[in-house]
Amino acid sequence: MDTTRLDLNLLLTLEALLAEQNVTKAAARLHLSQPAVSTQLNRLRDMFDDPLLIPARRGMTPTAKALELIIPVRESLEKLRQTLQSHKDFYPQRAELTVNIACTDYTQAAIVMPLVLALRQQAPGVRIAACHYNPAQFEQQLASGELDIAIASHDAAKSHLRSCHLFDETYVLIGRRDHPALQENLSIEEFVQLEHVIVSPSGGSFTTPIDDALATFGHKRNVVMSAATFLFVPQIVSVSDLVALVPRRLLQVKSELLSVIELPWLAEQFDVNLVWHERSHGHAGHRWVRELIAELLSHS
Repeated sequence: MDTTRLDLNLLLTLEALLAEQNVTKAAARLHLSQPAVSTQLNRLRDMFDDPLLIPARRGMTPTAKALELIIPVRESLEKLRQTLQSHKDFYPQRAELTVNIACTDYTQAAIVMPLVLALRQQAPGVRIAACHYNPAQFEQQLASGELDIAIASHDAAKSHLRSCHLFDETYVLIGRRDHPALQENLSIEEFVQLEHVIVSPSGGSFTTPIDDALATFGHKRNVVMSAATFLFVPQIVSVSDLVALVPRRLLQVKSELLSVIELPWLAEQFDVNLVWHERSHGHAGHRWVRELIAELLSHS
């Protein structure tokens, strides 16, 4: 069968004809004239190379081919109706939905974790798939539908993508509880002399934008380790003399093993945004999840 000749109206007519087995009743169901439905039936017969419905004493009788089509046509159209309706209405308590979110380990702890906890109460049928955030690929992944949302900085929020600013993040310095060199009012000169762990998500780098900012003031910190993930950092600094600058929201759960030092002279910060593609912008379920994330972050 040449599917390029198929249109949705023909499928709707076929569904009505198979259900009513009568052209007049099918026309009334579709709010069309009887000649219009007869014309569409002739197109369907030509398309399937089968009479589909043949005259009987009362109405029409479906052929064997028509009987094979009844269930798949009905199920296909019902699935399409449900999909279209899900873009219009969303009922969290009854909905079933999987949302794929690209995030770093930091944003997974700071954003995705409270989101999942909230969903268990408000929308238990909504599942979250936390995916690795790859700055070089997330744009294509959003466009293809592999991802529904990315949590990214402003630089990654491409102009042709939809975005929503969540918050501006600042840094704090962490080290083990009894670290001999950690104290309040730590100067920039004392800071750069400490042994630092930094996080390089792409791997292997020993500098960050913070190091560029320090260089403008003639300072260079002593970086002795480059880690691939933030989650490893609190553990290693808690059992050594290493220190690390980490996003403040990473430490939402207080640890008795760590000292947390404010650095008033450190002005560097970064913004965190939700980013999504136009393809999912109108989906009611995805919109509800995005709004829930923004609401949760506004209260934290």
